[in-house]
Amino acid sequence: MWKFAAVLAILGGYLAADKLAQADELPPAWAYPVNPPDFKPSPDDGQPRHVPDSSLTFSLAQTRDLFFSPDWHPDDHSGMPDIVAHGRKPAVFACGFCHRADGAGGPENAGLAGLPAGYIIQQMADFKNGARKSAVPDRVPPRLMIKTATAASDEEVQAAAAYFSALKPRSIIKIVETDTAPETVVAGWFLADSNSGKKAPIGSRIIEVPEDLAQFENRDARSRFIAYVPIGSVKKGEMLAAKGTAGSATQCPACHGAGLTGIGDVPGLAGRSPSYIVRQLYDFKHGARTGSGSELMKPVADWLTLEDMINLAAYAASLPP
Repeated sequence: MWKFAAVLAILGGYLAADKLAQADELPPAWAYPVNPPDFKPSPDDGQPRHVPDSSLTFSLAQTRDLFFSPDWHPDDHSGMPDIVAHGRKPAVFACGFCHRADGAGGPENAGLAGLPAGYIIQQMADFKNGARKSAVPDRVPPRLMIKTATAASDEEVQAAAAYFSALKPRSIIKIVETDTAPETVVAGWFLADSNSGKKAPIGSRIIEVPEDLAQFENRDARSRFIAYVPIGSVKKGEMLAAKGTAGSATQCPACHGAGLTGIGDVPGLAGRSPSYIVRQLYDFKHGARTGSGSELMKPVADWLTLEDMINLAAYAASLPP
């Protein structure tokens, strides 16, 4: 009799996890912004671009060149390898173009500064072999990563990984708990404040926007962001990280370290873009991200609701990196 009861309990667990997976089946649009079909970047006015606290200038064409990394603050980091600064035509894009010269990244992609070199190398392999994709295939950032990873040589990947892993991550995200958030527009695979003055209920969302849109669009690695999150989400996320869910008692610090700053080749989560964290949890749960680490992450993600993901992301993003 006890064996039958045990089987029922196991089946009940699988059914419960499956029910959770179906509850938030559609990827949340706020976490996966997609440029509208009629999206057009602003035209070039011919004026040189400037950013705060830099005497350098770049043209608009340079800030949009996939094979050029605008380095507004070269004293902030060591010399970039050529693969980071310029990539290699025709298909290996400059790592620093998307991830910024010092690896700060943005809401649309990963911050690379301080990530373990072994982890970066493995993720490039996962992009290359098809194990790491996006739950929203239309998004350009992961498509660029797949193309770059497929074309990059082992030596180029190793050079980029060594460079970014040696950089110190900075705290660039301000977490604001609120019941409303600014009205936003999709400004290039990320959200931006529409500056309309209008607000909407935050609901079950994280609204992450650049503090200075022009500065971020000019690829300035010193850009900062505001992430509006539901009231109480940081504390709920802290409790969830410490205790796990009812279905998975795995505690986040067991793998990601005290303060979620990482252990060995396991990446740190502290201070990361909360939009990015939600995307990764969702991708693990729904099978878009497999490969290295997925055998540990998917059983945990399977038990997370979208609200859980929001709470964990808000908490992790609030921590110092």
